[in-house]
Amino acid sequence: MQSDDKNINGQQHPNTPSFLDLLDQAASQPATALDKDPGTSLAQLRAAWNASWEQGGFLHGRWEELRQVPQAGWHGMANWIKALLVLTGMCAVVILLDTAGGVFDAALNRLADALPATQVGTSASDEFWGVVDNPIRTYIAQHTAGLPVSGAAIYTFWQITGLFGLVGGFIGATGARLTWTCWGAATVAVVWTTTPADGRTVATAIAVLAWTIASTAALRGCSLRPVVNNFPAPAQPAPAFQPQIEIRPEIHIPAPATAPDDDAPDNVHPFQR
Repeated sequence: MQSDDKNINGQQHPNTPSFLDLLDQAASQPATALDKDPGTSLAQLRAAWNASWEQGGFLHGRWEELRQVPQAGWHGMANWIKALLVLTGMCAVVILLDTAGGVFDAALNRLADALPATQVGTSASDEFWGVVDNPIRTYIAQHTAGLPVSGAAIYTFWQITGLFGLVGGFIGATGARLTWTCWGAATVAVVWTTTPADGRTVATAIAVLAWTIASTAALRGCSLRPVVNNFPAPAQPAPAFQPQIEIRPEIHIPAPATAPDDDAPDNVHPFQR
């Protein structure tokens, strides 16, 4: 099959490839790709790496965003840097809370060992925490029979929600503080409902006290006093014409009326100014 491209005089172009030649070239390309040297791929990767660090490359742009963080501030930095900083901060807070919990647990154990050998003194911190934790586990296990999620997942979600409310409330997020308030109220209600009647009052009191102690951090800075903002009134534009008013303090004493000559006494004289 020959090409239909012809000159004006009806002759075929001498350098124009035919359709069969194009098919042969397309069929020979995969074979050429297979015969490449394995080192070519490494060279291409090296070239792509070098190109990404050049002006306008991907890695060069990210490095410039990192370099401009001190001048840009929080509002001017890139979103991926903000997400990385927030994730790092949350991980650090979780590690600090875990460490603080271990230190607090050890302090409670030492305090319990130092107290006299009574029923209250020999109670370990795990048993003290179990007053609140065990009713939560029991309530979740009793009310997750028909749900598509397991009780362990719901218990984990309950813990994550409390941690989110505590950390977010400490930062000052309004939504996190509302979450912390609802979470604590639901926890106290579950403890009251699930605990047996003999120890219900004490268990609920312990849950409320623990919640209020933690609320000193989660609700930091909150106040019940109403905030009144007195903003100054907007300045009124000056009129186009302002009359000039001049005020000068003066005292005017009128002269007394002159009496008739026949009735005027000798001791009356006009006031001289």
